[in-house]
Amino acid sequence: MRLVSLAFAAAVIAATLAGIWWLGQSPDSGGGAQVAVDVPDLSAEAEAGAAVFKRSCVVCHGANAAGGPGGPPLVHRIYEPSHHGDGAFVRAVRQGVRQHHWNFGDMAPIPGVSDQELAQIIAYVRELQRANGIE
Repeated sequence: MRLVSLAFAAAVIAATLAGIWWLGQSPDSGGGAQVAVDVPDLSAEAEAGAAVFKRSCVVCHGANAAGGPGGPPLVHRIYEPSHHGDGAFVRAVRQGVRQHHWNFGDMAPIPGVSDQELAQIIAYVRELQRANGIE
């Protein structure tokens, strides 16, 4: 009986430690996640994207995609192209996306953004990412 109790206690401790580790791996909104963003000289396409971003995205994702009270920073390693390709941004804008990395809630689709404007937004975000060491 004592061996069973020790095994159970060890399992509970291991599960607790695993849970603590897992929580530490997930970014938390903490009421607004912001990062410092160096803004480079932008291409013409990215400049156009910055204007559309200000109109359609800045309310949640903050100035220069640095994050805000309503959405995560897009200049973050989670959104590097190898993990969130351009198609992920297209799907998020067109279809919305379920919360999966941050605690901001689900993102609703964003109406009124043309395909050209969406490509410009993506160019803007990618240029910001590259200027901040996210390849």
